[in-house]
Formats: sequence, structure tokens, C-alpha cells
Amino acid sequence: MSFWEYLNTRHQQLLTDAFQHVSAVFQCMVIATVLGVVIGVLSYRSGWGGSLAITSTATILTIPSLAAIGLLIPLVGLGVAPTVITLTLYGLLPIVRNSIVGLRGVDPSLVDAATGIGMSRIARLCRVELPLAWPPILTGIRVSTQMLMGIAAIAAYASGPGLGNEIFRGIASLGSANAINQVLAGTLGIVVLALLFDAAYVLLGRLTIPRGIRA
Repeated sequence: MSFWEYLNTRHQQLLTDAFQHVSAVFQCMVIATVLGVVIGVLSYRSGWGGSLAITSTATILTIPSLAAIGLLIPLVGLGVAPTVITLTLYGLLPIVRNSIVGLRGVDPSLVDAATGIGMSRIARLCRVELPLAWPPILTGIRVSTQMLMGIAAIAAYASGPGLGNEIFRGIASLGSANAINQVLAGTLGIVVLALLFDAAYVLLGRLTIPRGIRA
């Protein structure tokens, strides 16, 4: 069976796996973005605090993703739980780092001006600092998403959702008629989804970042 014939006969299952893959990555990215920005906001004013936040989240990436999922299985079981925890933790570093860099890069004179007109610290953060820091934060989100698209395939090891199941089935049946087709379908599917996600982020950037800041 050719690759295109395989896609034609398995398109329904592949679409289901692709949807689950996108859903898992998107939900974990929302959680990672909220946590990452909060960590950045809490630590960017302190030199040691920022270093601790970046070092801690960087340390997570030194753990092989397969090992991380394997260690979580005895604690939270198989399926969605180890997938969500692993992807969320692995997505933190670029967001935390870029949040800290972006917030520290805001022009102090703008913050002083906001203070001068009576803005509270929360108001300055929400109306001045975070909007100006949004471009690097969005870049961190894009990097995290690309990482998680690939890492999410490992979730199949813990019976997690996504296109990784197609890849693992193909690897487990190497030598059979459709083994290569399964691995290729899962891999190309992840690549296509990653490109679509990145295109969506480019569009989001054009819609949310003023032209002067982009320049």
C-alpha cells in the first residue's frame, strides 16, 4: 500500500489523532503561558529571583521527556494527566525567560511617566509594562509551542492522546506492510500542525503588536 493510499484509508483516525494532538498542546500552552508570565512578573525585578526562575525551568529541560512521563505514571496514572503535566513543565522556560527579558527591557522613563500620572503598580504592569513586553513574550510562546508539538508525540508512551500513537504503532510493527506509512503519517502530521500553529502566532502578532513596536 502506498503512502497516499494509506492516508486515504486511515484519514478519519489520523484527523482524530491530529485534533487530540492540537488540543493537548493548545491547552498545555495556555497553562504554561499563564504560569510563565506570572513567574516572570514575580521575579523580573530581582536579579537573583529572575536567575532562579530561569535556572529552575531550564533544569526541567535536562530531564528526558520519556523519563519524565515514565516517572509520572506511578504518581498520576496513564493517559491525559502525565501528558498535561509534562508538556506544561517543558513549555515554561522560553515563556519565563522571555517574560523576564521583556519586562526588564521596558523603558524606565515610560514607567516613571505612568507613576507620575498616578497609576498604581498593578495598573502600570497591566497597561504599560506587559503590553510593551508582549512581543518577546509571544516569541517565547512560539518557541514553546514548537517544542511541545514534538514532545507531545512521546505522550503515546503513557497512552496519551495525539499523533504519537501513530508513530509508536509504526515503530512497534517495523517490518510489517504499513509500519513506515504509520511513522511517516504521524511525523508529517506533527510537522504540518507545528507550521499551522506558527502561522497562527504570526497572525496573532500582527493583530496584537502595534506597527511601531514591531518595527
